[in-house]
Amino acid sequence: MPEYMKLYESGKLKEIAEKLEEAVIACNLCPWHCKTDRRKEKTGVCKGGYLPEISSYNLHFGEEPPISGTQGSGTIFFTGCQLRCVFCQNYPISQLRNGKQLEFEELADIMIELQKRGAHNINLVTPTPWIFQIVKSLLIAVQRGLNIPIVWNTSGYEDIKTLKLIEGVVDIYLTDIKYSDDKPAKRLSMANNYFSIAKEGTKEMFRQVGNLITENGIAKKGLIVRHLVLPNNLSGSEKVLEFLRKEISKDVFISLMSQYFPAYKAIDNKLLNRPLNKKEYDSVLESLEKNGLSNGWIQPL
Repeated sequence: MPEYMKLYESGKLKEIAEKLEEAVIACNLCPWHCKTDRRKEKTGVCKGGYLPEISSYNLHFGEEPPISGTQGSGTIFFTGCQLRCVFCQNYPISQLRNGKQLEFEELADIMIELQKRGAHNINLVTPTPWIFQIVKSLLIAVQRGLNIPIVWNTSGYEDIKTLKLIEGVVDIYLTDIKYSDDKPAKRLSMANNYFSIAKEGTKEMFRQVGNLITENGIAKKGLIVRHLVLPNNLSGSEKVLEFLRKEISKDVFISLMSQYFPAYKAIDNKLLNRPLNKKEYDSVLESLEKNGLSNGWIQPL
């Protein structure tokens, strides 16, 4: 039984939704703390309002093997983002905000539909701006029979107080650590203090759900850390891997991604306007081995 079902039965899930709704009045749910009254305005960094907004939803088979499994991950793509990555491959959704507004009941119905279609989980992509809307919709979905794990598919730029508030709501954290240096994080993603925030958030996620647990190869609970290797070592990969070994666990599951290609504004950036090369990725693989991190997935060039 997913933890959120226990929270629902105890009445705590409703309490969490109420606390999150209070935060939306002067929004402080992500590290930006915009203080926007999202009942009335869409002027925060994420441009999100009161009702949830999504771009699309479907069964997705391209995630990490324990997430996609054999029947697919029930993926919901939310519009907007708390980051401004110049190389974002989903920029029509995250930056241009292509999508539609839903009622809470409609988002709950989508979760139920994906479950009925055989999804192993509900995979919430870029959920952070929509934490309140998700939990409010989850309350409805549980009443309608939702009982599969929740995946929090995030950039890693999370507010620690908000993460602590939603403990038990999320079964699987699928989080990025994009950079180990705050300078490229600020320049390329408009993120202040990215690495310290991502480290603190990753530690909290691991405290809540621990290392990945699977059943017949399908993820049920735990943490997966994604790291996209960028050209010219802009991601600071070695320092990211050292942090995971020293401060999370040498057994942590890592998805080391090599599929970077110039997208969005990266085409005009001299440091990012080419794909990753084999030498750069192999150097990170050596660091992975040096740190003794053997759980997870790599994508050789």
